Amino acid sequence: MQANSAPLSFSQKKAPAAFRQLLCCAVLCACACATAHELATVEVTGHYDNALGTSEAASQGVVGPDLLQSRATLRPADALEYIPGLVVTQHSGDGKANQYFLRGMNLDHGTDFATTVNGVPVNMPTHAHGHGYSDLNFLIPELVQRVEYRKGPYFAADGDFSSVGSASFVYRTKLAQPLLEVSLGQRGFWRGLAASSIDLAEGTSLLTAVERMNNNGPWTLPEGFRKTNAQFILSGGSPREGWSTSVSAYAAHWHSTDQIPQRLVNAGSYLGQPFGRFDTLDSSDGASTQRTSLSGHWHQASDHELTKVEWYAIQYQLKLFSNFTYSLDRASDQFGQTDRRSVWGGRAFRTWFADLRGERSMQNTLGIQVRQDRIQVGLYDTLSRQMQSVVREDEVNQALIGVYGENDIGWTPWLRTVAGLRADQFNAHVTSHQQAMNSGAARASRLSPKLSFILGPWRSTEFFFNAGRGFHSNDARGATAKIDPRTGQTIDSVPGLVSSQGQELGVKSQSIPNLQMTLALWRLQFDSELVYLGDAGTTEAGRPSRRTGLEWSNHWTPAEHFLMDANFAWSRPRYSDHAPAGPYIANAVQKVANLTMALRNLGPWSGALGIRYIGSAPLLEDNSVRSAASLTANLRIDRKINQDVDLVFDVLNLTDRQNNDISYFYKSRVAGELTGVNDVHVHPAEPRTLRGTVRMRF
Repeated sequence: MQANSAPLSFSQKKAPAAFRQLLCCAVLCACACATAHELATVEVTGHYDNALGTSEAASQGVVGPDLLQSRATLRPADALEYIPGLVVTQHSGDGKANQYFLRGMNLDHGTDFATTVNGVPVNMPTHAHGHGYSDLNFLIPELVQRVEYRKGPYFAADGDFSSVGSASFVYRTKLAQPLLEVSLGQRGFWRGLAASSIDLAEGTSLLTAVERMNNNGPWTLPEGFRKTNAQFILSGGSPREGWSTSVSAYAAHWHSTDQIPQRLVNAGSYLGQPFGRFDTLDSSDGASTQRTSLSGHWHQASDHELTKVEWYAIQYQLKLFSNFTYSLDRASDQFGQTDRRSVWGGRAFRTWFADLRGERSMQNTLGIQVRQDRIQVGLYDTLSRQMQSVVREDEVNQALIGVYGENDIGWTPWLRTVAGLRADQFNAHVTSHQQAMNSGAARASRLSPKLSFILGPWRSTEFFFNAGRGFHSNDARGATAKIDPRTGQTIDSVPGLVSSQGQELGVKSQSIPNLQMTLALWRLQFDSELVYLGDAGTTEAGRPSRRTGLEWSNHWTPAEHFLMDANFAWSRPRYSDHAPAGPYIANAVQKVANLTMALRNLGPWSGALGIRYIGSAPLLEDNSVRSAASLTANLRIDRKINQDVDLVFDVLNLTDRQNNDISYFYKSRVAGELTGVNDVHVHPAEPRTLRGTVRMRF
């Protein structure tokens, strides 16, 4: 759907009560473990590496490999849901970038949340479908060593798309044993993964992984999702000085069952034929995509300095066909979007460490980041994937250069400050082949100061204050546009960069034995939520906004064989002006909860139950229409046959609830209707799904 207009996953059952039940469960567990005596030294092991003294903000952390392998997940991008408060859904075919939601932000396909995999950026600026498009379907979860995440615009090293947060998936460079996995499931699902690493001469090693997956899904029109994926990592050196070079290749194609009008689902029929939740109104919707990257990494460390260099080159393409309004404007409203691009860039930084007088210490960092995109992007009116007319075709050459500096001083054993400043320069040149007036050049720059205070620890508790300015780039076509490509009417161009401001108060505590607990009170403001509408070829002027919220995360390991992760997030997203349309931000989630309970190594058995709640959200700015909430449970049972063979059984949507992955409210027209009808449009979540995996190590 349109950038920054995507909906949430929701259900039609009593979800607010479910949210209260999840919250009460976490409170009872916290109270129970609070009766234990305080320990002088607390070591918490398990899923998260968020120990005291490891972060600059309460909402910053690292997800460990144990957690990444413990839960049942439907799609690769679901790995992001290990980040407290972040949820992932889908509104189209499984090969398309997912919908992401965090801190009251409808991130659509990735805008304002920066993601990298093995040092290579995932977000695509000036994308055919949505600015910041972040397709994670090439991720191989079994290769992930850790996920480093940060929230808010408080970190000097984070640039474009990171106002709400960022996540970095770090791949392993070696495997302890060769790995072979074969998974089978309902509705045509199967997946195969083979991975191994070998030692080469002079301390180098080569990791190889190949993945193949097929899936038809529950849709009346089989999805026919087919993906092929490969990853190669050549590495060498040591923790003090090392390097790696990686090649990644991914290709996929699929048919899409896009969102459908709720009125047809309620009626149960269409044109005299039965019509249900898993039907479609345009059987020719679908897509194909390819992504290939070459990247490298080098680092050198000593007692006084750390230097790190990363570089990458990407070739990417997408052909996407969608129909969201059916026959509102034409006999078929299907449109095609194409994106072909080459990307190159990298980053480098050096950190100097120094001991000052007394107990003070200091480190200073200077860094630079460069990215260049050469893009051919098009929007077409199509019928059954055949082009009927050209809406716009553009060639875009854009670059973003950022430099930053950061000073980190430990003034006393209980006070540390981190001050940073980054400067970013955006340059773009657009050649419009259909509307010459939309050609042109755009430039923009931003200064973004950052400041953090870290106090403690006292009684195994740290306190944080963070503030900073961030930004996101806008689609380069909107920065040079002068006329609407469909109507020919004059429109205003938009700035290349838009500022954001954020503040956060946080607490991180390990004062209760075996419990990591964080609490963060935050605020995030945007000067304007300008959105490039890839479906229409124009930029929609957004309104200024303010979001406030509270996050509470708990990671409890009371015994060797049991752990629980309980994460809750509340937000209040509002426009900050007084426009008559209303103050509510459409499709902005307000309540999120994730609860995972796991039993580990009970003889040959392990298992985990994950429960996710996504609250209701307004679908219109006056809050007159709201989506339903959703509650989803996933179960994983792992039976170790011997040291090298596991059997894994997953049940997704365990209770078979009729959740919706998305809800939109807009006008559409189907056959038999004389005019367009304003209605809720939904994309159902998948029903109960069974999958089994054989995992073998050699």
